[in-house]
Amino acid sequence: MGLWFRMLAYITGAINRELLLKNEYLMAENKVLRAHVKGRLALTDEDRRTLATLGVELGRRLLAEVACIVSPDTIFRWYRDLVAKKFDGSKKRKSQGRPPIAGEIEKLVLQFARENPSWGYRRIVGALANVGHEISHQTVADILKRNGLEPAPTRKKGTSWKEFLRTHMAVMAATDFFTVEVLTLQGLVTYYVLFVMDLASRRVHLAGITDSPHETWMKTVAIQLTAEYGFLKGKRFLIHDRDTKFTAAFRAILKDAGTEPLVLPPHSPNLNAFAERWVRTIKSECLSRLIFFGERSLWRAVEEFVAHYHAERNHQGLGNALIEPRAADRVGERLGLIDCRERLGGLLKFYHRKAS
Repeated sequence: MGLWFRMLAYITGAINRELLLKNEYLMAENKVLRAHVKGRLALTDEDRRTLATLGVELGRRLLAEVACIVSPDTIFRWYRDLVAKKFDGSKKRKSQGRPPIAGEIEKLVLQFARENPSWGYRRIVGALANVGHEISHQTVADILKRNGLEPAPTRKKGTSWKEFLRTHMAVMAATDFFTVEVLTLQGLVTYYVLFVMDLASRRVHLAGITDSPHETWMKTVAIQLTAEYGFLKGKRFLIHDRDTKFTAAFRAILKDAGTEPLVLPPHSPNLNAFAERWVRTIKSECLSRLIFFGERSLWRAVEEFVAHYHAERNHQGLGNALIEPRAADRVGERLGLIDCRERLGGLLKFYHRKAS
């Protein structure tokens, strides 16, 4: 019997020593591999499940000695998540409280509230009933609160710039300068192009081009714009940036004619987006592709582009339509030969049906 105990102890010791050597080797190998792997490992759910199950059985103390990929705390957290999922019966539940509000109804609530700042909860409920949706005033309140909209008494106190533009679009214009470099006998000269845009129709008026936009020149422009048949006739507002070329005298002439100048805040080109977009359009599609020799060549290019912009260029902001289509161009017709009208040596092109 003593001999068997000695043999069993010898075998057991040999096995334990072999296991210790294997463990030491695996720990060293893990550290080497981890040192050569940069960044976090992308583990799958199955990887996390395996490590969490084995790691909990090993225990926190031993796990701290061998874990190289993540910390023991992370492995135990994975295990707690596994246990929580096992007893999570949410997937078997048929309902969770009240049914959610349909997306269409929520969109209508927000639309009515934004477009009608004075409407209260019950007024919105009535408007929804008119289009076949029945909800409570408390549901309307919850929707507005969830989307950061104030109740009617607070909401109607302020008007956003977007709402102001939409409300006054028909009586509003915008103006701005842009510069172009022109070769002259005196060398390269910077010319200033002043334009005005009717925001409702997107029509553009070339107010003037000069290399010296001094106050006298600006006053002359203001008088021409507000004359009996001037471009600003009937416009209540003209928005412009804080450029010092828009002098007090220039603004005073506009006010006397019934057009209120609206000076934009500093560093806010997005508030004059239509004018900014037109500058980018004329430069990218025309001016940046040409070299100008003298003021007259610049005038010709700008005038040609304005004519093209009005009658020959489709505008996505206007439903991809032309601003001022010509009857002779037979826009939209499907019969007849297709012709191409070119401006500025083919730089600007317009395709249309030939007149029969």
